[in-house]
Amino acid sequence: MGNVAKEFKEFIMRGNVIDMAVGVIVGAAFNNIVSSLVNDIVMPVISIFTGKINFKDLFLALDGKTYATLAEAQGVSAPVIAYGNFIQLVLQFLITAFAVFILVKGINKLRRPAPEPEPEVTTKECPYCCSEIPIKATKCPHCASELPETVTDC
Repeated sequence: MGNVAKEFKEFIMRGNVIDMAVGVIVGAAFNNIVSSLVNDIVMPVISIFTGKINFKDLFLALDGKTYATLAEAQGVSAPVIAYGNFIQLVLQFLITAFAVFILVKGINKLRRPAPEPEPEVTTKECPYCCSEIPIKATKCPHCASELPETVTDC
């Protein structure tokens, strides 16, 4: 039993397990923020454009009867499809997925190595013999030509 406890302790103390636990806790807190964003800000704005429809009250009673609200239908245990709540949860999921996408994109951008600077040009080509010569040269060491101020490519 002592060996199992020791292995379990080593497993728990590994960095990735602790990181995952922190991620779950932060994710739960983030879910509450997104839920509030959807319920308290986004859905009221959407309801203005849809004639003040409360999406949570959108449902379809499967027993053929008419109910004023979803709560009333659920109060009598009527079978219902609460598609308004589903729409709201889909919207909540899309906002959460987009936020995670932006977060991952930012983290990936931070992880990318910085682009290496272009190496400094130290040579040029002689326009007469096409040999590589130092950039400050005024006379080609290969063909002994006087070099013009502006060197053209071969």
